[in-house]
Amino acid sequence: MTTSTTLTVLKSDLSDCKPAVQPARSPAPGNIRVRVSRFGLTANNITYGVVGDRIGYWNFFPTSDPDWGVIPVWGIGCVEESDCPEISVGERLYGYWPMGSHLTLTPTRIDDHRFFDGAPHRAELAAVYNRYLRLSNDPDDDPETDDLRMVLWPLYATSFCLWDFARDNDWFGAEQVAIVSASSKTGIGTGYAFKADPNSLPIIGLTSNGNLPRVEALKLFDQVMSYEEIESRLDATRPTLIIDMSGSGQIISRLHRHLGRSMMFTSHVGLTHYTEAGMGEHYIRDRSEMFFAPGHIAKRGKDWGAGEFEKRSGEFWRTAASESAEWLALKHAASVEEAVDAYRDVLEGKTPPNEAWTVSIP
Repeated sequence: MTTSTTLTVLKSDLSDCKPAVQPARSPAPGNIRVRVSRFGLTANNITYGVVGDRIGYWNFFPTSDPDWGVIPVWGIGCVEESDCPEISVGERLYGYWPMGSHLTLTPTRIDDHRFFDGAPHRAELAAVYNRYLRLSNDPDDDPETDDLRMVLWPLYATSFCLWDFARDNDWFGAEQVAIVSASSKTGIGTGYAFKADPNSLPIIGLTSNGNLPRVEALKLFDQVMSYEEIESRLDATRPTLIIDMSGSGQIISRLHRHLGRSMMFTSHVGLTHYTEAGMGEHYIRDRSEMFFAPGHIAKRGKDWGAGEFEKRSGEFWRTAASESAEWLALKHAASVEEAVDAYRDVLEGKTPPNEAWTVSIP
């Protein structure tokens, strides 16, 4: 009998990770069973676990024990068995998966390019996470770019949204943008997005001393500063938009104290330093907000019409991913044990910014 293996984590302690094995049952009428070929694993996935209760990420792949959850990941799957006439065995799919080997889907709203999972427990969740791209029907699909797609697409889609959100709000009246944790992949992607816009504001990359040379070498930012240089180098007289990938309360509190009234708005995006979450006494709460990319994508779907966001963000992703291939090193985990080790490596912040994991669970 075919079995399905899924990595589960203790919601109250994300470091506690264990595999759960169960039979991979044949799909019910209208459903498909997908073999998850490979998925990406980055700090973005850790964020899903950290805010799992607040934003609902635990609800995508529920477990029988409410104390344990499954962290979602982005990756490539292949249809292993189908009881849905429109979807063929062998089709390659890109989308949202559990950290595991299999997933059963209920395809709805099917067209040549995509479908959505119609499972009842996912009905109220953000549509972008329920969408699966039918790569086998895409004449431009290149399997050689699978690793870049699964690692960078979800991050750079957020980067594109951040630039577009800032532009749509007239840069919040700012004259410069400070990207916190500029060495993170989403921070780099945001740098690409702003750099590609000739009408965007000057961008400042803030990072640790250890990552300064790597961020400077990208040549994306007009200035690169270490966190230690915030008070001495960051011009506090210029109205500033902060895009925060770090979730570090200490750093954000320092920035808000230094900038004061010049801090126009802070978008909190990720939690690269998730153990430091919790803002300090100088935090300006009324001009700060958590950014939720799926909400912005839904807004642009209404503003621009069906498929237009995918078209514009896809063009950006292809260009940025091609450039990123020059600096991104990929490591692969190919067993349950290696997958657990890779997960803990990312969780503990041991994966350098210029590296990423792809994972296959047999």
